[in-house]
Amino acid sequence: VSTTPELNFSSATVRNEMAYLEDHGYLTHPHTSAGRIPTEKGYRYFVEQLMVDVPLMVDERRMIEHQFHQAQIDLNQWMRLAATVMAHASSAAAIVTPPQIHRCRFKHLELISTHGPLVLLVLVLDEGMVKQQVLSMDRPRSQEDLSRVSRWLNDVFAGLWADDVQLQLSALPAFEVQVGSVVVEMMEWVDHNSGPVYRDGLVNVLSQPEFEQNAGQVAQVFSDGGPLDVLLWDMLSMAAERGSVQVLIGSEGQRSELSEFGLVLSHYGVNGYATGALGVLGPVRMPYARAVSVVRFMSRLLSELIHQLYGDQLPPPGQVRDLPLP
Repeated sequence: VSTTPELNFSSATVRNEMAYLEDHGYLTHPHTSAGRIPTEKGYRYFVEQLMVDVPLMVDERRMIEHQFHQAQIDLNQWMRLAATVMAHASSAAAIVTPPQIHRCRFKHLELISTHGPLVLLVLVLDEGMVKQQVLSMDRPRSQEDLSRVSRWLNDVFAGLWADDVQLQLSALPAFEVQVGSVVVEMMEWVDHNSGPVYRDGLVNVLSQPEFEQNAGQVAQVFSDGGPLDVLLWDMLSMAAERGSVQVLIGSEGQRSELSEFGLVLSHYGVNGYATGALGVLGPVRMPYARAVSVVRFMSRLLSELIHQLYGDQLPPPGQVRDLPLP
């Protein structure tokens, strides 16, 4: 290393500084004759202390936004597009979970007579989910009677959240209370860790020199149901501010399979209603500043889209409405 007008330091000074950083655990070298490379501690110091926030260029943001506005209003299409855009923009592998519904709104129910006192309750939620449960009644009821009750409860519960359905029960007759209580239980039980996980850009990671000899490890990490999927699903159980980004470097991923990778992850969605997780995967030496910018931008964009899809449907909670006539 020689002195330059831009850096007025001698090569001896550079060597001393490199030795200092190595002594303090920020640099290492694989073998005696190799050059020094950052350790996980070195990369962590860079991310927290030295990395400059570089937002995506205006033209790039507009192009990505245009792609989403051109797409149909379809969650699956948004998720696929998000994975593709992040993989391309970060030159890494990208992964996106579908939004998980934390609160469900009532849309429709149907009570169907089956055998004796057994009744099939079919519940349709406004988010498109359909649930079924068999109820044991105190006595057999005709299908005509069950249909009448179904029509009335559909009017009573229309568009309500589970907690608001619960508030309506005190004014209902005994049979309707029994049905409504089961409806509340079904609405409060939400499927987590389900749905397809969208991924793209595996080739970007496989092309890195670190992984030329262990492509199988990369494929296993990135596979359906692999450790990266588990990590993202686990993120959904932790509260986080929309747009906040988490950087995991090597062993910080707390799984041995992830020790050779850098991860940049974030939540997206409407807190308390529908949230998902997304991120990019690359080698430990990945360009973190670029990856953080890409993930943060996509988190905010998907959050806006989810809010546009559901946000205007969010009623104020805790309101008891006048009951329609049975």
